[in-house]
Amino acid sequence: MVAEMAVAAAVVVVVVAINLYHSLTMNNLTDPLWQRIKAYHPDKPCVALTFSHRLARENGWSRRFALRAIEEYKRFVYLACTGTQPVTPSEEVDQVWHLHLIYSKLYWDDFCGEVLQRPLHHTPTEGGNAERAKFHLHYEQTKQRYLETFGEAPPPDLWPPAEKRFASGNWRWINLNRFWLIPRII
Repeated sequence: MVAEMAVAAAVVVVVVAINLYHSLTMNNLTDPLWQRIKAYHPDKPCVALTFSHRLARENGWSRRFALRAIEEYKRFVYLACTGTQPVTPSEEVDQVWHLHLIYSKLYWDDFCGEVLQRPLHHTPTEGGNAERAKFHLHYEQTKQRYLETFGEAPPPDLWPPAEKRFASGNWRWINLNRFWLIPRII
């Protein structure tokens, strides 16, 4: 009898914790800031090369993957605007942010000015071991806040483990009309 009561009490505690968690998560998702971010899309109608098409082309992604990366970027931005700790994006999310910054009017006036209603600056690494450790920690904390805020883990194809996210630092722009690109088999 005592064991059954202990199990029942434990179940009640778990159910209350889950309900509290979902309540907090749902409050975040009804936040007017989140609603504005979620409704925003950087693609302008009536242009030959939309933001998402350019993002896909420049990164060698499918358009579907680019659209998913944009959605993850929006979630990242929400975390950046609502938290007290610094956040670090995945490489894919960072590529969306970099391209968005190039569209300076779209980024600063439309997105930051109207949607976020505040500036959101991009702060890249200054290099070195201390910076590497700092951004590694911020990345792990970002993924944890993502889980707490959105009620699900970030998709691993867009938010890989930190070891993979920070493994390569040998990035270059390559004109594929002038060079062949052959991937290494690892």
